[in-house]
Amino acid sequence: QVQLVESGGGLVQPGGSLRLSCAASGSIFSINAMGWYRQAPGKQRELVAAVTSGGTTNYADSVKGRFTISRDNAKNTVYLQMNSLKPEDTAVYYCNAGILTTTQHGYRSLAVWGQGTLVTVSS
Repeated sequence: QVQLVESGGGLVQPGGSLRLSCAASGSIFSINAMGWYRQAPGKQRELVAAVTSGGTTNYADSVKGRFTISRDNAKNTVYLQMNSLKPEDTAVYYCNAGILTTTQHGYRSLAVWGQGTLVTVSS
């Protein structure tokens, strides 16, 4: 059993900052890429930012220069620092990770999602 648990969402005023965290737990052998997605009401889920196990990052154009993704491999945790938040950043943010898990028969590759955390940017 592998799971991702997110935290850090909430209500913030435009121009403010929030930091999201996502910790992986369970029978983990290794974690490949980790990322953050978001889904606003009435819209499709979209990639916000991702980071490989080696630290290479990529960002959606809409968040470049404002958001920073990072990871702590020792803690199996990925973070999303969000600065200069805008009302259009309002969404449920989901963590995603490619995890190689151990089983009694060997290894299994999983794409795991967190439960989501709501970020609301409003005055």
